[in-house]
Amino acid sequence: MRKSKEFVHEGKYAAEVVVELIEDDTAWSPYLSPSDAHKLDAVRLALRRGNIAEAAKHGRVFELTPVTAK
Repeated sequence: MRKSKEFVHEGKYAAEVVVELIEDDTAWSPYLSPSDAHKLDAVRLALRRGNIAEAAKHGRVFELTPVTAK
């Protein structure tokens, strides 16, 4: 297993969540554990609802600001 950072984006927010990728000799490798997949889903739902405090329990949360090209 190795640690990886996954980014979840919803609306004007993004979250950086640390997960563990499981590596083995199967064609599905690397993959997430069920608990890490649920964690990413929980973060996505929290961001969608605007519940930043809940999303921040699982990782760093960022507010995205659009920029215009000049």
